[in-house]
Amino acid sequence: MRVDLNCDLGESFGAYRIGCDEEMIAIATSVNIACGLHAGDPDVMARTVDRALRAGAAIGAHPGFPDLAGFGRREMQMAPAQVTNLIVYQVGALQAFVRAAGGKLNHVKPHGALYNMAAQMDELAEAIAEGIQKVDPNLILYGLSGSRLVKAGKKVGLRVAQEVFADRSYKADGTLTPRSHPQAVIHDPGVAARRVMQMISSQTVQAVDGSSISLEADTVCIHGDTPSAIEMARILRCRLEEEGIAVEALR
Repeated sequence: MRVDLNCDLGESFGAYRIGCDEEMIAIATSVNIACGLHAGDPDVMARTVDRALRAGAAIGAHPGFPDLAGFGRREMQMAPAQVTNLIVYQVGALQAFVRAAGGKLNHVKPHGALYNMAAQMDELAEAIAEGIQKVDPNLILYGLSGSRLVKAGKKVGLRVAQEVFADRSYKADGTLTPRSHPQAVIHDPGVAARRVMQMISSQTVQAVDGSSISLEADTVCIHGDTPSAIEMARILRCRLEEEGIAVEALR
């Protein structure tokens, strides 16, 4: 068995610092780097790409809605063509930084509200998948396990990775619990590790209402801005390796 451990990074902006990028890059096998619209800026993008390449991590673009003030977590209504262009713009920008540093872009994972909306809306999911396909059909699309985003990626011929979350809870329909809910974020590293092991071994997890939902886990996400992110990532990676599960990037 094998699984990828990914983290959303490069989300600082100007003088504002978010997350523990250096520490998380040393633990994760894949990193998703913000592309400048919901977070990040050219200097942060270049610096994060350089660190990831030196660490040997697979690099992905992390495009979001153009919502810097809301950190890309507020829903926006955009026409499908606009969303496709939004993806091309952001993925292309990060791809240029990766190429300039001598690397190769590996995957794309939408951020925040864009990701969550695409998990449930076919038209939006297809617009995202088409944008990625236009930039590079060899890129892997990271999408919420069992979601419409995963289905849209397959529809246009992209390789897809079913993603699960170590630090987030789930609703009964398999979508992520909104961050406004008091149980949305899991802070205890031990609890997070146990849940991930269940996701991998039995392909199930308990939802916030107590029901059991089915999912697949190709890649596991830990958000870099979660307060316990470093400890959670270390404990989770150690637990996976102890169980004989190879932790490696999807390439």
